[in-house]
Amino acid sequence: MSLEFVLASHNQKKVREFQRIIGERMPQAVVHEYDGPEPVEDGVTFAENALIKARRAAEHTGHVALADDSGIVVDVLGAAPGILSARWAGHTAGDEANLRLLLDQVSDLSRPHRGAEFRCTIALVVPPSLLDGGHEYVAEGRWRGTLAYEPRGSHGFGYDPIFEPEGLEVTAAELPPEEKDARSHRARAFAELLPELERVAALLPAG
Repeated sequence: MSLEFVLASHNQKKVREFQRIIGERMPQAVVHEYDGPEPVEDGVTFAENALIKARRAAEHTGHVALADDSGIVVDVLGAAPGILSARWAGHTAGDEANLRLLLDQVSDLSRPHRGAEFRCTIALVVPPSLLDGGHEYVAEGRWRGTLAYEPRGSHGFGYDPIFEPEGLEVTAAELPPEEKDARSHRARAFAELLPELERVAALLPAG
């Protein structure tokens, strides 16, 4: 059963990663990029922010919408940066400034105390125009690891260059994209979401 939906993100690196993951696991899906307005992400959890984005995209486009909210959580920082990951060094800061600030904050810690994990929450929203009463579902994926001492690798984005996945001696940015796609928090969240996507696809009217 095919499914047409919009991916509610203006982050092109994230969009490309999602397209690879979705294409591998649900090749029959038709994925539209979102070109509508960005909502204010004023939730206090990954799930709340993912739902805010997916609801806005579903309302704006009339399509089934997927949106993710994701970030890195560091054990000794009490799960920070968390939902503030993308703006940890300030609203106008980029990836490099964010990860450099985080590395500075844990610079004195030895490896056993540098535990962290990537978290991804994906929200699925079906508008009432497509399914009576509408429908919402949230899936979560976690990827456990350790913070490196210095950035390494040229793949990926965000905090990938300083995240060493559990069981590996490389950073997420040193993994080939196809290997990261198979292991990542985003891949794990989508794997949890997939049965629900397939169920929704079967409920929607053809065409």
